Amino acid sequence: MAESIEITPEMRAQIGVESGPWPYEVTATGVRAFARGVGYTDPVYYDPAAARAVGYQHLPAPPCYLGTPAFLPGHSDPVFSTPPGADPRPRYGLTQVLDGSTEAVYERLLLVGENLVGRHRLVDMQVKQSRALGAMLVVTSEIILSDGSGEVVARERSRRSFY
Repeated sequence: MAESIEITPEMRAQIGVESGPWPYEVTATGVRAFARGVGYTDPVYYDPAAARAVGYQHLPAPPCYLGTPAFLPGHSDPVFSTPPGADPRPRYGLTQVLDGSTEAVYERLLLVGENLVGRHRLVDMQVKQSRALGAMLVVTSEIILSDGSGEVVARERSRRSFY
């Protein structure tokens, strides 16, 4: 348990820095796996005929599913498939993580077959004290997802605590 964590000038300098573009894919397998994993049972997330019957061209992305980041060997984070440096855990030497919150805001519905581009950005970091866990580094990050024409289609903001 860390008694204190110092936010260094080098760490602060990362706030606001945006990653390069990163490919995200909205696939039928991804939609089905996510829907199954969170317990959605609506057939529109599993059966293309059911999706078409209610007016969708393809399976729609369920709430909070923004596609899957493409894994690029030698370039991706080995755990999360995101761009190098998008996961702050290794940069700060903190090995444990708690998911604090994740918000997804859609500008429009996402459908199977879409190839998106994500840009990751560190929004904020603060040190908080926990009675049980000691000092924690609370990191807020954001992913902006755009479609092939460059139009923003969704945003995800998450807060994680590292200790």
